[in-house]
Amino acid sequence: METPDTLPDEEFLRLDRQICFSLHAAARAFNGVYREALKELGLTYPQYLVMLVLWEHGELPVKGIGERLRLDSGTLSPLLKRLEAAGYVERRRSAEDERSVTARVTDAGAELRTAALGVPRRIAAATGLDVADIADLRERLGALAARLDGIDPGELRPACG
Repeated sequence: METPDTLPDEEFLRLDRQICFSLHAAARAFNGVYREALKELGLTYPQYLVMLVLWEHGELPVKGIGERLRLDSGTLSPLLKRLEAAGYVERRRSAEDERSVTARVTDAGAELRTAALGVPRRIAAATGLDVADIADLRERLGALAARLDGIDPGELRPACG
């Protein structure tokens, strides 16, 4: 069995050996499928993710949305602004803390949820995977993300010799 320690450097450097590229290619393919699936809703994939969080959790601080989606405020703010302009989301400043902003779904945003109900099934069908395989893949990718989040950056630097 090949391991990272036994694979020759030249072989390990090949594009088809890069897990990052496989994940990148899969993400691009998903984005294309979602683009079509979300066209009728008038949402982009990142906007859809914001709506999923708000539909699931209700009113949240913008910071909490960013944490759930792994987005910084510079990326999230324009998404929320566009969703607000479309009438799907309302943002409010906290009366207790002017720096804190919350977001919630409007009535139009709640109606959009009904229209979006079929999207996850269409995406699942497009993968060709059964529900158990999708759950396994999500679990494995979640574990991978957690592992990578926990990496000490010093582990990635070449050893000085």
